[in-house]
Amino acid sequence: MRRRSLLIAVPAGLVTLAACGDEDSGSSSAGDSATPEASGTSAPPAPKIVDGPLPAITAGTKFDEKPTVAKGSGDPSKDLAVKTVIAGGGKAVAENDFVSANYLGQVWTSAKVFDNSYDRKTPLIIQLAQGSIIDGWRYALAGKKTGSRVQFSVPPAYGYGEQGNEQAGIKGDDTLVFVVDVQDTFNAKSSAKGKEAAQDDAALPKVGTNTDGKAPSIEVPKADAPKKLVAEYVLEGDGAEVGAQDSVLVQYKGVVWDGGKEFDSTYGRKELTSFSLQQVVKGWAQGLTGKKVGSRVLIVIPPDLGYGDNPPQGSGIEKDSTLVFSVDILAKM
Repeated sequence: MRRRSLLIAVPAGLVTLAACGDEDSGSSSAGDSATPEASGTSAPPAPKIVDGPLPAITAGTKFDEKPTVAKGSGDPSKDLAVKTVIAGGGKAVAENDFVSANYLGQVWTSAKVFDNSYDRKTPLIIQLAQGSIIDGWRYALAGKKTGSRVQFSVPPAYGYGEQGNEQAGIKGDDTLVFVVDVQDTFNAKSSAKGKEAAQDDAALPKVGTNTDGKAPSIEVPKADAPKKLVAEYVLEGDGAEVGAQDSVLVQYKGVVWDGGKEFDSTYGRKELTSFSLQQVVKGWAQGLTGKKVGSRVLIVIPPDLGYGDNPPQGSGIEKDSTLVFSVDILAKM
């Protein structure tokens, strides 16, 4: 089981796509790592950002190499100390974006590494939003560009607070030091960027191929719905294949086959969605398994792999409906 990051809060489960009949579908296994929820108290005011002090990076100095960081010298700043070690030239990160990043975190006074993604060989993908990640990350990475290496120190008020994190060995008065390699950033205007695939089956819906972050069109034919699951590329990306146990970050739009009425869309909410393929209806899980990151996929889900005779209340989906989705796979988490 892949070890989850110490940084993240337990994610909220999806409402529309959550599989029916599973009371635990919104939970996530933490493996051997803590997953602290955001504090219920009000957030502290925005920190003052200063240049240092920050300990030296003594090895692994290139972008996306696992760094070795010296122990902090003297007292750390009580403010948020931030330094761009390597300046990238990509997209700027904004508040509420999802970022993909490799990182290492250690304690200032001891140089004890309490978490890193380099050894897991899987970057963290997390939303820079209050309640999703410690505040030090939100403020340190805002405005930084993809391709950048950012080093920063986080005082307790913008980390784990006075309670610390016992499981990680972080005390309530510990200042934390992070090195973060920002690989990519995603927001409500993100789209798949794959190569157009042929859509030449007149019996299937046709999906728009625009990549401007706007919702693609879905044209449902005036024909009987297929009885079996359909999962076809609209845009074929070149990223890693999605596994049955993976979580994904997506844009999507869903319509009902009969009449083509839209019932759900991340585009309409202006926010991306992430979820585990183990927490959604079978048609989604089976339809996305094996598909490549960076792709747009047409999924047609028959009732027995969707909601059957028990659709979500208030969803606008009738019993025994065939559902049609356009799904942009932005990242694998």
